[in-house]
Amino acid sequence: MSLTHPLTTTAFDLAGYRITKSFGVVRGIIVRSRSVIGNIGASLQSLFGGNISLYTNLCERAREDAFNLMLTHAGQLGANAVVGVRYDATEIAP
Repeated sequence: MSLTHPLTTTAFDLAGYRITKSFGVVRGIIVRSRSVIGNIGASLQSLFGGNISLYTNLCERAREDAFNLMLTHAGQLGANAVVGVRYDATEIAP
């Protein structure tokens, strides 16, 4: 079950609301890999400099998926909001 009307903030309070119960830490973990074809395309794009849209799109999708998983986890715990939202990224080498 996901939050129906998610209230999220990076702050540790939510203006206009009072926190009455804490459900602990919620998370949304996503692991993404690049395909061989994607790596080749990104390498070609990097030759010309600037933004590498293939990697940007991959990061945006991963961040959105992680956010949605976090909201689902919060909803499963019975929460109606998530405060103190943070993003983190880690590279895992083969």
